[in-house]
Amino acid sequence: MKDIKTAFERSVKALTLRPSIGRGTSATTVRITEGLACEIISGRWKLVADMPASSGGTATAPTPGVYGRAALGSCLAIGYQMRAAAAGVPIRSLEVVVEGDYDEGGLYGVGDVPAGYLAVRYTVTIESSAPEAEVRRVVEEADAHSPWLDVFASAKSVARTLHIVGT
Repeated sequence: MKDIKTAFERSVKALTLRPSIGRGTSATTVRITEGLACEIISGRWKLVADMPASSGGTATAPTPGVYGRAALGSCLAIGYQMRAAAAGVPIRSLEVVVEGDYDEGGLYGVGDVPAGYLAVRYTVTIESSAPEAEVRRVVEEADAHSPWLDVFASAKSVARTLHIVGT
């Protein structure tokens, strides 16, 4: 936890002095490899996504929904751990469970339902010897500054550029 606290404090100081060092753009490339299976490359990371057989995939990898819930859950868990370390709040164990309610009709254009989640919930379980008020403060502060909670909870500007290459 000491290394996390040191890194957190160093980042806060650096960003306070020069906010521009925290700004950037990240890119991830996704290519269909076969059927519905996708190869996902982001920096040095290579992941795979697929869909279940009932959707025409081969179920060889997690679905995009798994990755979306994982992005939110891991972002929250990491944020809680970072904030707890920075505040000196001991954490013995930490778990985040993310649930998303959906209606597959939206994916296929059937019915008047959204293509995305109808609702998202997350349950946080933290084991700590610290007073409950301190743990609660860490969670509230981390939630207020969670990038992926913001992505799920707030509307964003999304722009598409389309390139069609003839064969």
